Amino acid sequence: MPRTAAPAIERAVIERMVRQIVLHQANGSRQANGASVGEPCGREPQLVVSISARHVHLTDEHVAVLFGPGHRLRVMKPLYQDGHFAAEETVMVVGPRRRMLPTVRILGPTRSRSQVELAFTDSISLGLGTPVRHSGDLAGSPGCVLVGPRGVVELEQGVIRAARHVHMSEEEAAIFGVQDGDFMTLRVRSPQCSTVLEDLKVRAAAGIKLEVHLDTDEANACYIDAASKVELRKQESSG
Repeated sequence: MPRTAAPAIERAVIERMVRQIVLHQANGSRQANGASVGEPCGREPQLVVSISARHVHLTDEHVAVLFGPGHRLRVMKPLYQDGHFAAEETVMVVGPRRRMLPTVRILGPTRSRSQVELAFTDSISLGLGTPVRHSGDLAGSPGCVLVGPRGVVELEQGVIRAARHVHMSEEEAAIFGVQDGDFMTLRVRSPQCSTVLEDLKVRAAAGIKLEVHLDTDEANACYIDAASKVELRKQESSG
């Protein structure tokens, strides 16, 4: 399958981008990541729905290129899952025709492959046709350029719109009657925006806490901040 490579960018443009992102970081720019709403579900575990703003996952190698040899990501805020965090560091994400998102938060810990996760409106702003994919499914996705204060990384692929999903422990999966890889439905009751979201993929593993991930577009569409109740149920097969 052919890969979509990021466009070449002139050195002068890259240098200007580096200066801009350094200024953003020096001024303490921040992008919120991870508003949540919880709702007890009878005998079921407490459900947390988290809003996942656009973000970047990096390899150790790319952290070194973007921020300097030996650099380690600094924790700005712990996320709901143990060991995961929003980092102090941000990068500029550059798409076709020099469209850019100037300060995109990095999430830690580092991974084996770098990827950028955007909402649909972010993709439009960046000028990319990003596919809806689950994390790590990057084959054939478009690329971009990442600009940090110490260097530039060109990704040949790795920009996706993260598919909605739900994390849970193996014990919680048994309570809901699902297995890793199954799909579930989320019903959100909110003022004038009650919504049913289907096709939440189950990611069940030991030591994981129950948490739904929606992107900012999905969260805004169902007015999750004002939700009075959220219900998670096993999705019935359409066949």
